[in-house]
Amino acid sequence: MTNLKITKKHHIHLNNPFPSPPTSFPLLQGELSANFQVLSSYKFFSIGKDFQLLWRSDNGGSLSIYHLSDPTRSIWSTISGQAFVSAAMVETEVEESRGSFAVKDGAVHLICNHQTIDDIKEINGCDHELEVKEHHFPSGYLGLDLKNYEKEDARFPMLLISGRIFNTERKKMMKKKNKLQETSFNGDVKCNSKVLSASARYWLLFEQKSSSQIGFQVMLGQPSYEYRQIAHSRGGFNRLKFRWHRLRKRKFEWRWSLTKLKGFVRVCSSEEEMEVLRAAEEFEAFNRACLTYSSEEKERFFGFGEQFSHMDFKGKRVPIFVQEQGIGRGDQPITFAANLVSYRAGGDWSTTYAPSPFYMTSKMRSLYLEGYEYSIFDLTKNDRVQIQIHGNSIQGRILHGNSPSELIECFTETIGRPPELPGWIISGAVVGMQGGTNIVRKIWDELKAHEVPISAFWLQDWVGQRETVIGSQLWWNWEVDATRYSGWKQLIKDLGARHIKTDEKQNRRRNLYEEAKALGILVKKKNGEPYMVPNTAFDVGMLDLTHPNTSSWFKEILQEMVDDGVRGWMADFGEGLPVDATLYSGEDPITAHNRYPEIWAQINREFVDEWKSKLVGKEKEDPQEALVFFMRAGFRNSPKWGMLFWEGDQMVSWQANDGIKSAVTGLLSSGLSGYAFNHSDIGGYCAVNLPFIKYRRSEELLLRWMELNAFTTVFRTHEGNKPSCNSQFYSNNRTLSQFARFAKVYSAWKFYRIQLVKEAAQRGLPVCRHLFVHYPEDEYVLTLGHQQFLVGSEILVVPVLDKGKNYVKAYFPLDDSSSWQHIWTGEVYAKLGCEIKVDAPVGYPAVFIKVGSIVGETFIRNLKMFNIL
Repeated sequence: MTNLKITKKHHIHLNNPFPSPPTSFPLLQGELSANFQVLSSYKFFSIGKDFQLLWRSDNGGSLSIYHLSDPTRSIWSTISGQAFVSAAMVETEVEESRGSFAVKDGAVHLICNHQTIDDIKEINGCDHELEVKEHHFPSGYLGLDLKNYEKEDARFPMLLISGRIFNTERKKMMKKKNKLQETSFNGDVKCNSKVLSASARYWLLFEQKSSSQIGFQVMLGQPSYEYRQIAHSRGGFNRLKFRWHRLRKRKFEWRWSLTKLKGFVRVCSSEEEMEVLRAAEEFEAFNRACLTYSSEEKERFFGFGEQFSHMDFKGKRVPIFVQEQGIGRGDQPITFAANLVSYRAGGDWSTTYAPSPFYMTSKMRSLYLEGYEYSIFDLTKNDRVQIQIHGNSIQGRILHGNSPSELIECFTETIGRPPELPGWIISGAVVGMQGGTNIVRKIWDELKAHEVPISAFWLQDWVGQRETVIGSQLWWNWEVDATRYSGWKQLIKDLGARHIKTDEKQNRRRNLYEEAKALGILVKKKNGEPYMVPNTAFDVGMLDLTHPNTSSWFKEILQEMVDDGVRGWMADFGEGLPVDATLYSGEDPITAHNRYPEIWAQINREFVDEWKSKLVGKEKEDPQEALVFFMRAGFRNSPKWGMLFWEGDQMVSWQANDGIKSAVTGLLSSGLSGYAFNHSDIGGYCAVNLPFIKYRRSEELLLRWMELNAFTTVFRTHEGNKPSCNSQFYSNNRTLSQFARFAKVYSAWKFYRIQLVKEAAQRGLPVCRHLFVHYPEDEYVLTLGHQQFLVGSEILVVPVLDKGKNYVKAYFPLDDSSSWQHIWTGEVYAKLGCEIKVDAPVGYPAVFIKVGSIVGETFIRNLKMFNIL
């Protein structure tokens, strides 16, 4: 990213508690014109064997893409008479503070927002002459060696659209009220004036990738500049004549008249003009590339990775950048307090650990980007989408599918799907505890007395703890605290469970930071020193995952841990790579920032697969010998490498943006984005216990979160950052009884969970699903957020997410054949397409099964077996 300024805010201790949204580049709009001597008024072009593009010249010209199986439904189209490729040169500032990032747009030096189409050409495998024609392609453009395409069995023909983007008058960008506003100097003036004109070539290539996917690539050439003398007239007749002249030029083939020479043509020496040219010369190329296409007013947009505040993003600008989700994310008063003491630590509705440049819509349209650059999906206009890339090219895919499940399957077919989870992790409760050997053994005895089905103990404090300003935090050096966990190996043996541990040689103290520093595998500053990243009250070093020695060193640590009997671990903190770091690979740290959590997942996954491949005999087939890791940070391809995800650090609250409601929203949005296996900490994580602000986990919140998570992929507790302030599952007999009850409810649908886990590995469909997945034609379903969800297709869950409520309003979706049965009362709800008030006292959440469903009947039978019914 050129012309980039990076500002560190780590050590500012008093900040604006209400930070303004980052200044953003405006949505670009421009006109489209075409070369009608080359292009006919109406023509179909083939893209591979299964797609076609329609060019129409009416109303200024437009493009539409169709799948041959459904030639009446467009899966992507442009707006008639409107430019669909545009670009700009913009200054950028990134403000960074402890894993939070604000990307701001500054001065705009050039905009090319108008476009011509000079040619649309089908490319077949025999068109080798295109490889050497520079006027068709820029240097190095996306593998132009068509012979290689033939070897890879490419689906010809490809389709190449070429032309120019340009501006028609000088634009001045100014900042006002923290927003970038565009002012055009195109009013009437008394004398002649000079305007800076610029143009550049563009290429848009479409190629079929599979029977349900089209790849698209936009590349921009170098801009050319020229000052032109333009006379403006005051008179209304002259203005009308000028507009008529423009219409005639558009009708009879618009000819681009600017110079085609690269560089600058300086025709005036005025100070203002020289200043503009000098500013433009600072940029080597465009650093904003935009692709604009049509949308319908009532079209709803879902996906974009793990999003915690919204399901539908129509009307919003959605940034795609991995970072801390924030503390509060707009919920008050906690966001105010977090922002006050740490710059932008509160986050907002868009901040997330695991974004993805992917969406699907209620009109069964879907698209995703293939790169790792910072991007924004601008959905603020009713009639269009604009993708803005911080770079000079765009690459992605357009998907075809007739239902949300088909689109998810199509998307995950390319990015990858998770492997089946080990049976042990989805068999019972994963008990998250802290405190040391004696406390763990005491609570374990109580759980056995309540006959709680337990999968594993997750003991995150095995490395020891320290007290910081946010509560109890771990020592980030993977070695066991022998004092806190005396008899560690015996505890592992006795539990027979799966949890995190490191170096088995407790008498050999390792300093992993010093080891990594000596090996040169830490992320570095520009001066070559290790980059120390601030985190709450201490600094940490980050592994340079692009270094060839990092993977083997880290896998040795994992091997020692597994040798001690551990079978699961949390692979945390993949979201904080500094954007000014120096990496071994030499790649741009901003694009590497989004890629970092994928590499982090890949290294962990490689170890799991390598370890499994070394097993022999009965051990290889024993499901208890399988490994699993879970993580919170991710990007587009993370589902391929990550085995299991959790939603990070929700507040211990009932609030919508960062609490129990956001846990449901994140679960469902991530499921639509390929994250098939996800879950949250039961009860949330982040507590605050200050004199003027208190967020402490109440007993009611804990009990309701147990009910919720009994219907997610994994049923796992967490004591939180301040355990003593929070109600815990072992706090009293009521909490322990409720925990035992819903651990059994969770176990009662294990048979179905196993089916869904296999389906996810094969098709990419999530375990927990928004109703949109199965009822896309129901208009009311499209408005639902956190209120309810499906487990697979056979169980409907309507959790209580509000304090003090003992009922819910359940919506039963429109379906020709299904009725729903309440699992506790047996009452059947046959009236569909409406909301019905249903009682839901603590311990009896509103859960329904499809009438006549084998899954539902088996679930009920298992509940009776556990004495729950």
